[in-house]
Amino acid sequence: LLEGAHVVKDPFTPDKDKFLITGSHWSLCSRAVCVGTDCGLFYSKSFCLPCVKENLKAFPLEIQEDVDKRKPQQK
Repeated sequence: LLEGAHVVKDPFTPDKDKFLITGSHWSLCSRAVCVGTDCGLFYSKSFCLPCVKENLKAFPLEIQEDVDKRKPQQK
């Protein structure tokens, strides 16, 4: 990982390939990271989706397009 975090096997699933990442924080807002495609993204650092959307123009076009594709899937 490129950021400070703890990686452990997920004790809540029998799937041995699953893991949990804890102890990291989003780069802009410093809230605790939840690792999942619906929570945020990684672009040189971890960013939560609300911060990405608020600062969308500061990200490369590829990231902007990726965020636009996610919008219909969100509740």
